[in-house]
Amino acid sequence: MPLQFMQPRTGQGKLRTLVISYAPDWIVTIVLAVVFFALDKVSGFKRQFSVTDTSLLHPFAEHERVPDYALYCIAIVAPLVLQWTVNLVAVRSWWDAHNSALGVILGLSITGAITQFTKITVGRPRPDVISRCNPAPGTTNPPFGLSSESICHQSDWAKLNDGFRSFPSGHSSLSFAGLGFLSFYLAGKMHLFDKRGHAAKAWIALTPLSGAALVAISRTMDYRHHWHDVLVGSILGLVVSYFAYRQYYPPLQSKFSHLPYEPRTVRAPEGMLPLHHPVPSGSPSPSMDGLNDEDRFRDSLGRDGEHVEMGGTVKRSEPGPPEDIWKGYGERIEDPSSALA
Repeated sequence: MPLQFMQPRTGQGKLRTLVISYAPDWIVTIVLAVVFFALDKVSGFKRQFSVTDTSLLHPFAEHERVPDYALYCIAIVAPLVLQWTVNLVAVRSWWDAHNSALGVILGLSITGAITQFTKITVGRPRPDVISRCNPAPGTTNPPFGLSSESICHQSDWAKLNDGFRSFPSGHSSLSFAGLGFLSFYLAGKMHLFDKRGHAAKAWIALTPLSGAALVAISRTMDYRHHWHDVLVGSILGLVVSYFAYRQYYPPLQSKFSHLPYEPRTVRAPEGMLPLHHPVPSGSPSPSMDGLNDEDRFRDSLGRDGEHVEMGGTVKRSEPGPPEDIWKGYGERIEDPSSALA
């Protein structure tokens, strides 16, 4: 059976294919972001506590060292601006700008949704919960038991409700999710793990993580979180940021870590998830004789596949010789339609 590939398409047609291919990614990130803010309005579970627990007797800080608006600037705005700045100065690829933005937002949205869901289900009291609760003077625990929120005389429901959302730390998880992605992005661009060893590159790559650590530490200074909350939140954000990074970039130890993955524009057979492109058992392998490199790669993705080539990217399959990839990296992409033509 002769192999059939897609007919040549116009630049606009390929751009439309590219947009449709990545629309689900953006939809998922937006939905998760909505979930993050929606869960903030949920009352959630509230653990019982002891009014004599010294770890819960810390004062309520009226002015936080890192308020919410500052957190959003640090965790969201800063990574986007710095990544696009690096792209503009050293890369100049609109596709790298797209992947870096999508990756950092995906990591933040996943981290935020997990953090909020955990907060409302665990219901751990913050170190300043008794100050928020404002119990009547002389209040004691029930005999052989603990106190609940029913002893509180706090008129501000939001302030009291937030007092039972200590685990994990949202400031810690979001700052490590955003700045962690930036750290991986810089490490990939500089080839930090090229086995040559450069202290300057290491410091540059770790600087964003230092900023995230300072945000996390500030939460214990304001008595908003226990150290366990900060530690778990930091690990969560860092792990998810690397997960998000690897969706759109090769491993940091790769020779091509400075490149984003090529566009994911392979059309899966209708009714199937795009998990893989297997060859049916017992089917003879098609002959590859007479095919150029592009057709060979496209055939490796499946006969019904649709692929958009783009300079300055690395294939999701095994890449070719390093010199070919570096040559493609030098192509500056200014206009999406021209790049896809």
